[in-house]
Amino acid sequence: MDDTYEDLPLFSRGGPRAEFERSSQSTLNATSSLSAAINSWGEALEEQGRSIHTVKAFTGDLRLVAKFLGGGQPLQQISTSDLKNFLDWMLNHRGVPCSPKTYARRITSLKSFYRWLVEAGVLSKDPADAIPQQSVISPLPEVLTQEEMSLAVEAAQAMREADPPDARPYTLLTLLLETGIKKGECLNIHLNNIDLESSEGPILYIRYGRVSKRYKERKIPLSGEWVAAYREYVQQYKPEDRLFPWSPRRLEYLLEEVGETAGIEKHLSFDMCRWTSALQDTLEGEDKDTIRQKLGISKIQWREVGNKLGRLADQVAE
Repeated sequence: MDDTYEDLPLFSRGGPRAEFERSSQSTLNATSSLSAAINSWGEALEEQGRSIHTVKAFTGDLRLVAKFLGGGQPLQQISTSDLKNFLDWMLNHRGVPCSPKTYARRITSLKSFYRWLVEAGVLSKDPADAIPQQSVISPLPEVLTQEEMSLAVEAAQAMREADPPDARPYTLLTLLLETGIKKGECLNIHLNNIDLESSEGPILYIRYGRVSKRYKERKIPLSGEWVAAYREYVQQYKPEDRLFPWSPRRLEYLLEEVGETAGIEKHLSFDMCRWTSALQDTLEGEDKDTIRQKLGISKIQWREVGNKLGRLADQVAE
């Protein structure tokens, strides 16, 4: 559920002309080379406060155009046909896979770049204007149906009641389905992140050591049913620091075993549990921003995640 790059608007903040005039290469004109214009655009993006990753991604898209057309090509000599030929080459003849998401981003890069040039007065006409913007509908994640979720929980409960009893699969599975946490977050839960005495009720605190990740920190309520299983699990395994002191692969095996025992054909995984949890909250009418905060994702990331959850909910309703 994570986005790699921030969105790049077709209109620059503060206006393209203002950004252009502040650029150290404001001597651009219609006869300037494509490479020189790309460098100036990169500087303008940096001045807008774009992250280094975003600047590299989008200027990299235009440098691919320069590779195809020639970096020394004057701006005024590049036509709409040239840009369409570039897109066709990139998609069908370059010999390097180009995903729908990457293809759509490169079109966005083209249109933003040329809009900047026109608004800044470098070009009088926009050769990218006639190129349609591409929208990307990424595939939906696989989730558990209500029946499959019940079967998985029942299988984990049977392991909990077996002889000898093992509360670990049930504790892990139901925690994931209740909280929607990611695998890395699950692995990093320490016993002191679980507060059973809170005035708000039992709480799980998701913590991050890195300052850059602090915005993902949050607290998630825990059910009485999970707390009961947790107490059994602690009694059986006696963890001293981390809640689940095993390797990621060992915990993945546990989930796979639960799925196989339940007779579920799908590959039960951390990611499947996360999406299933978010979908259940959506189907129960939970506020969208509450779901977003529970998942620990930004508003930008929510655009895609929320769209997918809506489509999954529509599938369930059909």
